[in-house]
Amino acid sequence: MKHLLILLFILPLTSYSQKVFSVEYPNQSDIKVYLVEYENQCDLKVFKVDSPNQSDGNNGLWHFVDYPNQSNKKIYFVEYSNQSDLKIFFVKYKNQSGWRDKSKQHLMY
Repeated sequence: MKHLLILLFILPLTSYSQKVFSVEYPNQSDIKVYLVEYENQCDLKVFKVDSPNQSDGNNGLWHFVDYPNQSNKKIYFVEYSNQSDLKIFFVKYKNQSGWRDKSKQHLMY
């Protein structure tokens, strides 16, 4: 029974998918995101995947959904770096995605 309870708490953390929706206003968002110009300025390197089943885990593989109720996180792209909770950089290849600053990893859970 004890092992079952542990699994019930850990499983959602490991199977959490990164389906995101970009909102129009900051007050609608869970996280404010700033898109940096250079990779070394980011907290998270993000790769956009084509389908939701490719976006499992908290490792920078994001699938942008069409409706807010399909997302796990609603993000708002801010204009200035100091307004953001998280700085991201879009990478060209899937294997380049991942966290550069793991102290911010909790923002995407």
